[in-house]
Amino acid sequence: MEFEDLIRLIETVSKSGLTGFKYENGGMKLQMSKKTGQRGIQVQADETPGQLIPAAQTEETGTPKGSEMGKIMQSPLVGTFYAAPAEDAAPYVSVGDTVKKGQTLAIIEAMKLMNEIESEYDGVIKEIYVSNGQAVEYGQDLFCIG
Repeated sequence: MEFEDLIRLIETVSKSGLTGFKYENGGMKLQMSKKTGQRGIQVQADETPGQLIPAAQTEETGTPKGSEMGKIMQSPLVGTFYAAPAEDAAPYVSVGDTVKKGQTLAIIEAMKLMNEIESEYDGVIKEIYVSNGQAVEYGQDLFCIG
C-alpha cells in the first residue's frame, strides 16, 4: 500500500462513523480504532517487522491547552497550511475577525488537493497557531475561536 493510499484510508475512516477497521493484505496488517469521547484515530501497521506508524490521537476538549481563551480548531489532515486563496490575496481570517460556523478559515493542501478548512464554531479568532506555507500534522492546533 502506497503512503498516499494510507493517508486517504486514514482520512476516510476518521470522517466515518466507524469505531474500528482492520485490513490485511499479504504481509501487511493495518488496524485503526477510535475511542468514544476522542477525536482522531490510532493507527498500527505491521508491514515489516519493527515498522510502526505512530498513533494520531487528540482529546476533544473544546478549550485550548492551558487556557480558557476559546475553542480550538485542529487540522483534519496532514498537509501544507495556506492562510489565503492565492499568494497575492488577503488571508481568509486574521486575529480579531468574527467568524461564523461554516466560514472558510484556511486551505490545507494534501496530495495536490486543496481542502478548505471551515469554522466549526461562531466567534472571534483569538489566535492563529500556524503560519502561511507551514506543514501541519493531523490534529495540530490551527485556530483558537472565542
